[in-house]
Amino acid sequence: MRRSSYVGRDVATRIAYNAAMRRLPTPPPSSDITPEARYLRRREILKSAGLFVGTAAAMGTGLVALTGRGRRATITAEPLPAGLVVPSASAAPAAPSSSAAARNPFTTDEPRTPYEDVTTYNNYYELGLDKEDPARNAKTLKPRPWTVVFEGEIKKPQRVDIDTLLKWFPLEERVYRMRCVETWSMVIPWLGFPLGKLLERLEPTSRAKYVAFNTLMDPEQLPFQLTDVLEWPYREGLRLDEAMHPLTMLAAGLYGKSLPGQNGAPLRLVVPWKYGFKGIKSIVRIALVEKEPQTSWNMAAPREYGFYANVNPQVAHPRWSQAMERRIGDLEKRPTLPFNGYAEEVASLYAGMDLRMSY
Repeated sequence: MRRSSYVGRDVATRIAYNAAMRRLPTPPPSSDITPEARYLRRREILKSAGLFVGTAAAMGTGLVALTGRGRRATITAEPLPAGLVVPSASAAPAAPSSSAAARNPFTTDEPRTPYEDVTTYNNYYELGLDKEDPARNAKTLKPRPWTVVFEGEIKKPQRVDIDTLLKWFPLEERVYRMRCVETWSMVIPWLGFPLGKLLERLEPTSRAKYVAFNTLMDPEQLPFQLTDVLEWPYREGLRLDEAMHPLTMLAAGLYGKSLPGQNGAPLRLVVPWKYGFKGIKSIVRIALVEKEPQTSWNMAAPREYGFYANVNPQVAHPRWSQAMERRIGDLEKRPTLPFNGYAEEVASLYAGMDLRMSY
């Protein structure tokens, strides 16, 4: 089928141009890149203080949002399917803590990124390469009907309708920090359920070591799959213990509403201690496998995007520093925290590993 059957000539020309000129994410603006000398000095300070010790600088919400480039798309939030109850963030389970003050990693008192910013400033290359493109183009994605296939090293392989899946587990609101590899960040109230609960229900076999995920492959719904920016469909993966960790979730909504298409409707992965590109969107397949699965960005640029993709301010991207980040809506940068601030919960997963090599 010719490309013009999916998109108009002008759009096809723009797609071809963008595919040729922007195969990899654009480096952050020079104002967002920490000078090398300052970064190296900060790295030594962090090293002397200990890899997993640090606090975020107190940054007030800026008066000018970073996403205000041009006219934003109008977002209409869809309600969740009937029968699903939305709990408050306070209902999320409390995490064990050895400190006197209770620590709950499932929520945060940091200001939430406004809904309009969360839903109009997105990376979803299947719907466009500019941040505003996914919101403009998401109308082509149809999240119903939708099924998800579970297969591989499990005792209960099956194909499940999305609305049936969403009734298997109580939905929880979790307010997580999200750090993009491009050095910007958000705070998002997700709505979903722990991935580990789903995997327990599927009953992994003793050979299951990793979890592999696939996005929908359908250029009529995701027209930028007609480009060769990445090898489609989008693929991601986790080690089984990462997938089973209580912080890892499958999200079906945000801000108490169903996920918009540009945010990965109807089901996406959220792993808050990893860079955002690990959060695969519009999932249609989850397979438990014995060997480390291929992942899209690691296949495209293995030197830049490792399989683990843990947020680590001491490991720079080859084209920019990761030591600082800019929260969407803020005017000032802030230090990036090891594991995005979730080190107390997840650092033990990587005991004995060289996180400069296994980046």
